[in-house]
Parts: sequence; C-alpha cells; structure tokens
Amino acid sequence: MTSAASRALPRAVLSRSALEAAAAAAADAGGSCADLRRDAWGHGLSEVAAAVAAHGIRVLVDDEDAVRVLRRHDIAAVTSGEPDLDPFLLYGLPDERGMLRTDPVMRLTGRVMSIKPLRAGEAVSYGYTFRAESDTTIALVTGGYAQGIVRALGNRVEVQAAGVKRPIVGRVAMDVCVVDLGDAPVEPGAEVTFFGGRGPVRGELARWGNATGLTIPELVTVAGLRARREWEA
Repeated sequence: MTSAASRALPRAVLSRSALEAAAAAAADAGGSCADLRRDAWGHGLSEVAAAVAAHGIRVLVDDEDAVRVLRRHDIAAVTSGEPDLDPFLLYGLPDERGMLRTDPVMRLTGRVMSIKPLRAGEAVSYGYTFRAESDTTIALVTGGYAQGIVRALGNRVEVQAAGVKRPIVGRVAMDVCVVDLGDAPVEPGAEVTFFGGRGPVRGELARWGNATGLTIPELVTVAGLRARREWEA
C-alpha cells in the first residue's frame, strides 16, 4: 500500500490503557477463554492476547498458525471450544442501547479532505438522498463502505467533529462519506471520530447496528481489519 493510500484510510486507534483495564474487568467478571478470532475482532491478536494472558486466560484463535505465533510468547491458545470471557467487557463495546461497562478499546477516525458550503435545497452524493433544509457546510471525510462504513449508515448515524455530534448525510461512497458540519468549526485535515473514544460517539456502534441490521461484533471487526491500525497509551 502506498503512503498516500494509507493516509486515505480511516484509522483504528487502539488504547493500551483501555485494553488493560477492560481485560482486568473481564477477568474479574469470570471466564477462562477469550474469543480472539478474526485478529481479536479487528483489534490486533498479539496485543489483546498479551493483555488477557496476564490474567491467566486462554485465547481462542482462528488456526494453528496463530497458535504457534502466540506460543512463542508463552501464551496458551486453542482453535476449538466455546469462549466464556465477556467480549463486550474485553473490547469495551456498547450494548444495543449504547451503554458501555468499560471504555472502548478502539476509536475509529477519519480525516476531513475538503469542506464546501451547501445551500438550502441542494443535495449530496449518489441518488440525492439528502437535501439541505437550510444553508450549511459539508465535509468530505475519509472512510466509506470499502472500509466498513456501511452504506446504510448514510442519513442514520452521527460522527464527532470539533467535539460535537454531526450527521453522516447522503449515500456512503466506496472510500468517503459526507458529514453535515452545520456551524461546527472544522477545517480540512481535522479528525472526525466515527465511534469509540471518550466523547459523544463512544457508544455510536449501537446505532450502527440498528441502522444496518449487523451485529456490533461484525461491525467493529470489519472496521478494525480494514483501517490503518495504530496504538496509543
């Protein structure tokens, strides 16, 4: 992947401190085996495995190659059986009402590529499913259905921009989506948060589930696997 293509991808920013706290909470709640298939639900196998192994918990992985990789780090892994560690605690995921019991481990973000004014009555994106009711400002943001920002999210969910919630409008394209900024003070290059973090969209994945009919595990896994993944303290 070229550096330009990489910069155009959404970022899955993962918090080590949130993971450690969530792993401890999940271990305290009970269970002996964690579900780390599909690269730990898109969060990164090695990092999540180390966090749960610190509490004496085995991990369920996809195949023997993953077992061998983790064995080098003295982490016990299996490829069959039923995991019993609560994954919503482990990954900091919301329930269907958007409530969280641990902080989200993953924060999915995009970048504002450009902004432009939109006058009342003007429409955006394919099929013109959104028309502005009044004059506003819109932003083109990195992240589309190819990266797990599902088409059905258009006109249904919100992102965090400049600290406030603003809606995704129009149909989501392959690599980008459009956000109605209203009067939020946003400039090109600014970060937009789709879900996670500590702000107003920390539990937004619940609305993603309601909008798409997909489960929260499915949504977070696809987003994590297709984004540019980074770790922070």
